[in-house]
Amino acid sequence: MRMSDVLLSIYQPGGAAHYFGEAVTITEHSLQAAHFAQAAKAPDALVIAALLHDIGHLIESVPDDIADWKIDAGHEWTGSRWLAAHFGPGVCEPVRLHVPAKRYLCATDPDYFGKLSAASVLTLKLQGGPMSSAEADAFEAEPYHREAILVRQWDDRGKIAGLATADFSSYRALIDRLAVA
Repeated sequence: MRMSDVLLSIYQPGGAAHYFGEAVTITEHSLQAAHFAQAAKAPDALVIAALLHDIGHLIESVPDDIADWKIDAGHEWTGSRWLAAHFGPGVCEPVRLHVPAKRYLCATDPDYFGKLSAASVLTLKLQGGPMSSAEADAFEAEPYHREAILVRQWDDRGKIAGLATADFSSYRALIDRLAVA
């Protein structure tokens, strides 16, 4: 089975659910993040990282209502571990770091917090809040921290009800070309 088929089998049933507290579905959110990555002329691996950054929500069970979350879901870790078995670090590492990128941006960009959606503010609390200076230094030492910041910014933008994007199947060839296993 091709990797694009595997991913479609994950996104088709679960991706139709609303994206926790937002006005879009999980699939719409993912497609919008990839759309913004392509608009920025990002490298192919980063486009796929943007597309798949929330796969951890689909392969792990979490409460549907974000108000019911008592702890962070850790979807970045779940997703990046799963992706690492199928893609190189150019895809899985920005996924692993996209939540720390939110915490980093909250600590280093005085305007960033004000741009977060209500749902992102709630999850930020569960994820540990803004980074300390020591955490920010450690984040900056990560090889893919710059790419993760980009994925985070596209993630933040990808919450627009009704935005027209390419569909998931338009990424099939790219997914299959980048898949390593």
